[in-house]
Amino acid sequence: MLQFPLWKRLIIIAICVIGTVIALPNLFYSRVELSNDAVTAIERGAPETPELAAQRGEWPRWMPHELVNLGLDLRGGAHVLVEVRTQDVHAERLEGLWPELRDRLRDIRDQVGTVRRLTGTADELRIRISTPGGMEAALQAVRDSAQPVFSLTGAGSREYEARAEGDQIIVTLSEAEKQAVDERTMQQSLEIIRRRVDETGTREPSIQRQGADRILVQVPGIGSAEELLQIIGKTARLSFHPVVNQTSDPNASPGLDNMLLPAMDQPGVYYILERRSVVTGEQLVDSQPSYDQNGLPAVTFRFNPAGGRAFGDYTAAHIGQPFAIVLDNQVISAPTIQSHIAGGNGIISGAFTVEDAQQLAVLLRAGALPAEITVLEQRTIGPELGQDSVNAGMLAGLVALAAVALYMTVTYGLFGLFANVALILNIVLIFALMAIIGATLTMPGIAGIVLTIGMAVDANVLIFERIREEMRTARGPARAIGLGFERAFATIMDANLTTLIVAVILYIMGSGPVRGFAVTLGLGILCSIFTAVYVTQMIIGAWYDWRRPKSVTV
Repeated sequence: MLQFPLWKRLIIIAICVIGTVIALPNLFYSRVELSNDAVTAIERGAPETPELAAQRGEWPRWMPHELVNLGLDLRGGAHVLVEVRTQDVHAERLEGLWPELRDRLRDIRDQVGTVRRLTGTADELRIRISTPGGMEAALQAVRDSAQPVFSLTGAGSREYEARAEGDQIIVTLSEAEKQAVDERTMQQSLEIIRRRVDETGTREPSIQRQGADRILVQVPGIGSAEELLQIIGKTARLSFHPVVNQTSDPNASPGLDNMLLPAMDQPGVYYILERRSVVTGEQLVDSQPSYDQNGLPAVTFRFNPAGGRAFGDYTAAHIGQPFAIVLDNQVISAPTIQSHIAGGNGIISGAFTVEDAQQLAVLLRAGALPAEITVLEQRTIGPELGQDSVNAGMLAGLVALAAVALYMTVTYGLFGLFANVALILNIVLIFALMAIIGATLTMPGIAGIVLTIGMAVDANVLIFERIREEMRTARGPARAIGLGFERAFATIMDANLTTLIVAVILYIMGSGPVRGFAVTLGLGILCSIFTAVYVTQMIIGAWYDWRRPKSVTV
């Protein structure tokens, strides 16, 4: 067992050396981070100023530059818990059914008479027919147009239900459709929030769904929760609508198929617009901050082919008429169409600052949230508090390492020193693996590392105690050492495998801090098996080949 073949020694040495090199940048965290930020800024199109070039040169690019990301509790940043108002999407879904149902009922006008939409609650669509005798035919036409719900749980269900109430048809979404809409809304909200946060260049944000309609967003390194809400809190729903009229009366009646919206930068001015939009922000493929013909900040945009075609056809047919640009139920501007706008390109101008234009471009590129969000909780963790946590975690780790190293040295002598070398390599390899997989280190993660320090020497204790037993019966120290490693291996694997299973379950079932603990614990177990068994065995084997002692004291 002590005679390691050369290839095995080379593999073990290579793993230790490569792991040490990969983990090395974490000793120069600030310099490497500054260099990485500068490289990212240049890749995003920032001009390469002398200052930026100097920051990039803080760390050689030929060296590994992956860092262990620090979590919110170690770095400071923003914590926001929001609730997605999925009920708003239900109302929009019903709103979208009206044109189709209206056309269906008009096809059987000889049976139902005239068709008129009535004002109802947000969770229902009310349609009145003038010939109550044709109610059965009307209900059948409405029900026939309902499509199956596209979800696993809604198999066999239709997207909406219809019932008669006098001369009115009441249309409501089915429960299966509501669940499917809620699920789609949450998934879309998660993706759009993730895109918005990624656009800002922040490192390792944590964006998780909590419960049925809540999203937790934690972004390390950001200045405040208010700054984060400026990014994720706006719906950023862009649409273009024909203008019916302009008024100064906030209580003016717009009509059933119209809507009354205020002007964003003109207090007291309101626009009556057609509810039907010509194009929407969902058809945008790009948006960039720019300047208009007067040199004022603006935002350029570009539609996809379908959106560009609809935009071009409308502007060609309505030259000389006003056309409103609406963002989150406010009219940004309502310019008059001067000519046919082909190609699907345009510019949004208004009372923007440079920062406003940049932020709006980011929001439009990432896409609009499908529903408004309500802030339930917001917290800002200052960098000083984060640094205090880092210092406390480092102190805890150093104290644990020193105590374990002292115990191993006093108890097992030279073999204890060998175990301490393996223990240090174990910690180095944990940081190397975390840097490779992009894991985030949190305070619970530090607790996992401290626990790993204690668990890592357990394997060596089992091995050394086994060697002690074998020394009483084995022929010579080499045989005793070999049998000690061989017979302790199964016990070591069983003990670590059970703990690894617990770490995997914690990662799958847990969230946030629990996952951080599970990651470092799991990586620590894998590294400790490697270092405690193979690295320690190789070191002891090399020492024995060098000294050839007649007896060994453990």
